[in-house]
Amino acid sequence: MNTGAIATRYARALLRYVLETGNGEKVCAQVRALLADPAHAPSPLEPELQRLAALLVDHGRMEYVRFIFASFVRMYFRAIGVKLVRLTTVVKAPELEQKIREMVESKSGCRVEMECVTDPSLVGGFVVEIDDRMLDASVRNQIATIRREFVEKNRRIV
Repeated sequence: MNTGAIATRYARALLRYVLETGNGEKVCAQVRALLADPAHAPSPLEPELQRLAALLVDHGRMEYVRFIFASFVRMYFRAIGVKLVRLTTVVKAPELEQKIREMVESKSGCRVEMECVTDPSLVGGFVVEIDDRMLDASVRNQIATIRREFVEKNRRIV
């Protein structure tokens, strides 16, 4: 069966359940913590997550848990009207973070949840991911683009 379809079904069911119980914020925080570092699970797990884990074990679906959790986080933030933005830069850039936050909030009319990460391999520039879209304005990406274009042009010459 399709991994995306399975993850979406379980994530949608978990979303409905946490919206009914009103415990969505706590569950989402625990799910995000599990996605960030599965070795250090929050203890104790919220009852909704305990029931989901039991259900996944019963149906032999534990291999899909990361996909389910990632889908759940996206669905939860969409349901409460929050845009999830991930900003990756070479060094911390609070001014850039603030500009991107303001731009996304003004364009979407939604609250923004920012996650800022540093990655020295970018060389320079930044990468911003908003929901499922990505803008790669890094020097690493520009070098890779120039390299690809150079190879394509040289293949035509030879």
